[in-house]
Amino acid sequence: MQRLQVLAYRSVIAGALDQQPLLSVNALRTQCRIQPVRQKTQGSVEQYGLKRFSTAEATVATRENGKMRERTLTMDTINPLVKAVEYAVRGPIVIKAGEIEKCLQEGIKKPFTEVIKANIGDAHAMGQPPITFLRQVVALCTCPELLESPIFPEDAKLRARRILQACEGRSLGSYSASQGVDCIREDIAAFIEQRDDGVPANRDNIYLTTGASDGIMSILKLLVSGQGRSRTGVMIPIPQYPLYSATISELEAVQVNYYLDEDNCWALDVNELYRAFNAAKKYCNPRVLCIINPGNPTGQVQSKKCIEEVLHFAYEEKLFVLSDEVYQDNVYSPDCRFHSFKKVLYEMGPEYFNSVELASFHSTSKGYTGECGFRGGYMEVLNLDPEVKAQLVKLLSVRLCPPVAGQAAMDVIVNPPMPGEPSFPKFYKEKSSVLGVLAEKAKLTEQILNAVPGIKCNPVQGAMYAFPRIFIPPRAVDEAKALGMTPDMLYCLRLLEETGICIVPGSGFGQKEGTYHFRMTILPSTEKLKLLLEKVRDFHIKFLQEYSALDEFSGTQDSVGELQ
Repeated sequence: MQRLQVLAYRSVIAGALDQQPLLSVNALRTQCRIQPVRQKTQGSVEQYGLKRFSTAEATVATRENGKMRERTLTMDTINPLVKAVEYAVRGPIVIKAGEIEKCLQEGIKKPFTEVIKANIGDAHAMGQPPITFLRQVVALCTCPELLESPIFPEDAKLRARRILQACEGRSLGSYSASQGVDCIREDIAAFIEQRDDGVPANRDNIYLTTGASDGIMSILKLLVSGQGRSRTGVMIPIPQYPLYSATISELEAVQVNYYLDEDNCWALDVNELYRAFNAAKKYCNPRVLCIINPGNPTGQVQSKKCIEEVLHFAYEEKLFVLSDEVYQDNVYSPDCRFHSFKKVLYEMGPEYFNSVELASFHSTSKGYTGECGFRGGYMEVLNLDPEVKAQLVKLLSVRLCPPVAGQAAMDVIVNPPMPGEPSFPKFYKEKSSVLGVLAEKAKLTEQILNAVPGIKCNPVQGAMYAFPRIFIPPRAVDEAKALGMTPDMLYCLRLLEETGICIVPGSGFGQKEGTYHFRMTILPSTEKLKLLLEKVRDFHIKFLQEYSALDEFSGTQDSVGELQ
């Protein structure tokens, strides 16, 4: 039957193409798609319900043995620097969590009814409501017709009109300048001056970015150069946010680790900076020092004295400082306060303030707004060489501009309602509520985890995460190695499969040899966070029992009680 069909195809095509030479039968069956089309003129190819083959189709169809051409891009030909990039926050555990969610949706039974994703700092995905005023201003900018509506407050309309007047065509849909909308850069400069008690800020040093990540990557692109021992070394904290290690891999820079002091609440010791710097000089040229304050994933808040020591170190060793300050509003411990690196640098005197190259970063994604999806952010860059500054603007212009809606959202964060304006009472209530609840959950997380045998959690002073140290029994370590994975990966994978809790192994952030951790966000609702912590507690005790290690912590078992 199949042979008769092929012969019929040959007959029809031969008549339609005036007895032109035929393509191979194999090509007809595998490559050439015979598509019915509307009949047009008498005697044409279309009369027979066939489409004439193009030269490109014929070339593919007549390939020897009917085989398709080999792909240009394969895992053997892909840029090896891309393969080297790892990003644990959305790594294998998260992919597995997505697969489990699909199983649950299809009705496949699991020991749990939902996957609780505590792997990433996505506030709105965890149920945090948006700040009303921010959404009002962005809505007005997006749909200017709403400016005539009486349901929007006048202070929101005032800000929206100002932003729209600075946009080409008075539309949020137009490109902005590569550095960002001028009036928004002015507002950011005013915000920085107010935050830092009058330390001057210049809009020409401010660049709007697609989230803080975009700015960090842009600055690192400028800094990476050289070959061999002259190749740029980038000093990053361990544990660190994987954006840094991923970008270093992508740019083929040299990662220089300095370790935070876990026994001292993840403090940064300047002596450790000197150790890492001097060791790295043997194989690279350390030129960059990255700081995350408040810390991610560790949640520590650096003291002013610590920042002074770090800046003095950078001054002496001629290092370019990157200060990641996206969690500057997320400080919970009453004994801690956020100090910007810029303000401390200014207070150290002109010799420091006019010479140390410093890039500081902020974002819409964190703080009390949690507007990750807008991809808004900015960086302020101090003491940049004028010619290099022109190169930075050129680099930023390649991607035209950051999302203008994200820029508008960033403007609301730096220019919120002030006392006396109609939106201030509601804004203040919403902001205080978000930060107050986060502070309560930070304390709750620390207390509950520290009551579990074999888990030690430092105080969550700031940011949005806990990074507890977990004891993994030697037998479990051996099993993980036999499976070709890190012990904390085995732990987190088992936790996910048995409880539906999705957290990230500490190995994805870096940790001292022989220690194991996981990172979890404190963003879930209080009720869901308690459930999450209860499941972690029960799983960890069961895990220790399975590997005959619970007896090592028998003295702490009495403190493990039911969650209230």
